[in-house]
Amino acid sequence: MILRPKPAPRHHATLVGAPLMATVPTWLRRAIPDAPSLAGREIEDVALAAGAAISALDAVVRRQQRWAGAWRQRLALSAAAATAKQAGRVEDESALRDAVLLTRPGDNVGPAGRFLLAWRRLASRPAEDLLTEKTLAAVLQEFGYAPDDEVVGDLADDLRQLAAGYGMVATLTGTFMAAERRGFGRVLGAWLADALLAQRLGWTHAIPLLGGEAALAVGTGRPRRPMTAALAAGAETEAGAKSLLAAQVRAALRAIDLSAELGRRADRLLTVAPKLRAKAADAVVEKLLSDDAIVASQKIAGMSDRGLRRLFDGLVELGAVRELSGRPTFRIYGL
Repeated sequence: MILRPKPAPRHHATLVGAPLMATVPTWLRRAIPDAPSLAGREIEDVALAAGAAISALDAVVRRQQRWAGAWRQRLALSAAAATAKQAGRVEDESALRDAVLLTRPGDNVGPAGRFLLAWRRLASRPAEDLLTEKTLAAVLQEFGYAPDDEVVGDLADDLRQLAAGYGMVATLTGTFMAAERRGFGRVLGAWLADALLAQRLGWTHAIPLLGGEAALAVGTGRPRRPMTAALAAGAETEAGAKSLLAAQVRAALRAIDLSAELGRRADRLLTVAPKLRAKAADAVVEKLLSDDAIVASQKIAGMSDRGLRRLFDGLVELGAVRELSGRPTFRIYGL
């Protein structure tokens, strides 16, 4: 048995059952049409919807839930999978998890694995550090570029100017323009736009948003225009601005919906946490709440592989976590 009653932590009762997400009005979910019908919308209407969506997301961020780390890292995984797909690679979310979690720190995780490292960097580093020249150089390498000191410095200068006082639309489009002018493409633009948004709103950490929208460019089924197809003629065009604003709305609503889903799963985990018998159970719970996934063989608070597997098996049986790999060995667990 892995369970026995024990006193709940003081903070536990205030978290379980707490509100999980900002209310998203029905009009907002219906406000953003598919790309072909954007041409008939006024940019002011799209900007209004974007402001409302970001405001709803801001309410979720400022609750600073214990599971916010897992939420950001799950969004980073989605953005990395979309980035890999847009780059013509075959790695899906499971393969990306394996590339990073089943290798030692410092080992070569491959091109797609480096995409995940870039998005995880966005989700885990303090927002105030994301647009420094050192961080920008590292991100460029993870996205497959060879950073030049002068180019990185110029890019950092452009981003500082955008952060200093431009409006919402100008900041969003200007960020993509700054990346594209230097040949870095839309994926880096999405990363930079998410970082700038976090800094402008005073968030402690950025939320990976626009990177996940890249999946729309290469998804299966009915053909669709890319997230920023209109930007081919220049991000400064009204069509390009509307395309980006619409993508930001979709991304914000997707992040809010994921926060509600993970919040429910985290509540289940926190409900059973006081009953866990293993000595390092609290450390395992915190790790599950702060990251996308954990390898069953990971060293946590001195816990043995066997003990950790037994704990995870019990948590799966209780419906508190999920096994994410679908394998009998090298198993991976998360909310």
